Order: sequence, then structure tokens, then C-alpha cells
Amino acid sequence: MLLLALDLVWVALLVADAALAGGKNAPARSIAITRRAPPALSVGRAVVVEYDWVSHAGRRLVVSIREAMPAPLGGMNDRRLELRPGERLRERVVVKPVHRGRAAGGWLALRVLGPLGLVWRQERRELPWDITVFPPLEGAATRALPAAARRREAGRREVRRLGAGRLFESLREWVPGDDTRLIDWKATARRGKPIARQYEDERRQQVMIMLDAGRLLTAETGEGSRLEAAVAAALRLAAAAVEHDDDVGILVFADTVQRYAPPARGRRALRAVLDALAAAEGRVAESDYPAAFRYLAARSRKRSLTVLFTDVIDRTASDALVSHAGTLRPRHLPLAVTLRDPALEHAATARPTRETAAFERAAAEELLQARDAALSAMRRQGVLVLDVAPRGAAEAVVERYRQLKRRGIL
Repeated sequence: MLLLALDLVWVALLVADAALAGGKNAPARSIAITRRAPPALSVGRAVVVEYDWVSHAGRRLVVSIREAMPAPLGGMNDRRLELRPGERLRERVVVKPVHRGRAAGGWLALRVLGPLGLVWRQERRELPWDITVFPPLEGAATRALPAAARRREAGRREVRRLGAGRLFESLREWVPGDDTRLIDWKATARRGKPIARQYEDERRQQVMIMLDAGRLLTAETGEGSRLEAAVAAALRLAAAAVEHDDDVGILVFADTVQRYAPPARGRRALRAVLDALAAAEGRVAESDYPAAFRYLAARSRKRSLTVLFTDVIDRTASDALVSHAGTLRPRHLPLAVTLRDPALEHAATARPTRETAAFERAAAEELLQARDAALSAMRRQGVLVLDVAPRGAAEAVVERYRQLKRRGIL
């Protein structure tokens, strides 16, 4: 009888605790929550997200929290708090994004312990937020001063170079041997003798980034995602172009055009490139190269260094890419940055230890030969080709850009 009485008392306390913890005046419903997050996040960089908690319940609450964060932030986050009546508690949660992208949503599951400590009552609270996680920003930060101001701060001065550019500099007397197309006929009529226009070399040039987000770059390698390597390299190139005071724009495409930002200069251009790269979505689909190149041709008419991040398989499978990349000449200077597959190269050079490995090596060698043939076809059409491993793509493409600037090829 004593045990039965104790059981009845236990059940009664359990029911009472459940009643006090639930109902219309459940403590979980009396909790107000606000969140403050940084306006920008980047992959691998830890940031602090602040939460303000206010409890309007009449007692101290023990709250167990499970928060479902947007996918780029890593998913679930669990923690526990104690809230006193009417007191504002500021919670700081360290968040480290795991991959780039845009995402929305998010909710919290709040479990509040009953006043007797016997029952947990759970309530789901919607607390959505829109986030944009940018690619890693290491090596891509711009200084506070624009490039021209930084050069002045360093003691360097701008020197005008007279040449065949299209920036008007001054008028001078025409002399035999000058191109007759340089004659300014209005000035000639006023002065009664031939007067020629003199032009200044254009120092500011244009860099257009094309990022192929189709199936060729969606494959993973032992060094990580090929698309993420291309995104990091494109960001580093954009930062280098801004540092050299060049205009920079971007086109992200797969089977459709995903994002386009027209060429611009300065930090505004770099931010536009960052936004486009953050939203770049790898698609397991064939890239529509004709549509992408037509889209670019209709919107980018000024001569530019057009850097295409992609890959090739063989001459037949990559025929659309090879033929359309060549159409950029002679108006633009095309540079194709192709990402090699280290696993395929290893398979083509590994010593086979069994019969199947020998067949794998032969197939890998054949694929690499076909790939080299496709790259050679692009070179014959006047396309510059930079064939690099994903890990070293960022440094290699920035170095090639600087070489082209120094040689004045653009």
C-alpha cells in the first residue's frame, strides 16, 4: 500500500508539473527572442551572433535550446540557458560558416523545465533569417585607398604615355608620316594648316570573369571541390584587378545564366563579384556555352581580358566550348583557366599491380591525351590557356594576369 501511495503521489506531481509547464500561459510562450547577426559572413571565419532573451514568466526558467540554422552555417546548434523573470539576457553564440551560399529559414525548439523539475515542455519557435556566406576572403581584401591614391602615397607619380590609345590628350601639328585618320578637320580649318589629334594610352583596362558552374566543375577531387577552387581563384583575380585600378565584371553560368555583374571599378565592383560568387550554384547539367557567349557579347563590347574558368574532356565533348571561346578573338583577349584532375593524372602514371589497374591506367592516359588535344585546339584559335591544379589555381591566374599587364598584351 505504501508503494502504491508513493506511485500515486509521483503521478500527481508529474501531472501537476505538466499542467504548470503547459497550457495557454506556458512559460515557453512568455519568452521574447531577438537575434543580431553580422551583415556579412565568409567561409571559415568565426563570427559572433547575439541573442537577446527576455522572460515574462513569474519564475526562473531553465531552457534547453536546439536551433536549426541555415545549411551554410552547419545545421543544428544546442545549448542551455537560465532566465530570470523580467531580466534581459544577452547570449553570444560563435558561428563558423562551413560553405558559401545564400540560404533562408531557421527555427528554435525550446524545452522549458517544469517548476518541480519533473517535466520538460517543448515549443517550436520560428526565427528565420536570410544569410549570405561569401567565399573565403583571405588575400582578397582591398585597402581603404583606391589604387591611384595608394600609388601617390607610395611616392609614385602618374606618367602619361602618348600612343595609339583612345583617350584624347591634345592637338599638335600634323607632320608627313602621321596617319591621316588622326587629322582633326575642324581644328585644321580654324588654323589653316593640318592639325592632328594626339591620344594617350589607356591604363585602365577591363577584366571579365566567366565562371562555368556546369557539370565539368561539380566533380570532387582529392583536393576538394573543383568549383570552390574556381570560385576562390575568381575572387583573387577580381581583387587583383581592383588593386590595379582595372574594371572587373563577372558572368556565372551553367545551363542558364545565373548571375551577371557588368564591369565596374573599385570596391563596388569587388562587392558585386562577391555577391555573384556567393550565389554561384553548381549544376549537374551540360553548360550552354553558345547562350553564355551570346549573353556576354550583347553586354560587353569594350575590349577586355576575358577569363573563363572551366575544364575540357576531349575535342568532341568540348566542341561547343572550344569553338565559342575562339570567337572572342580579336575583340577580346580570352584566357581559359582549366582545372586539372589530380586523381586522373595519378591514375595515368601509377604502376599497375593488377589487371584492372592496367585497364584503368590505359583509360586515364587516353582521357588525358584527348584533353590535351582539346586544349591545343583552343590555343590554335588564339585562346590563352592556363592549365593548373585546383589547389594552385588562385596564385597561377593572378600571376598570369600580372604578366599580361606588364607585357601590355591587353
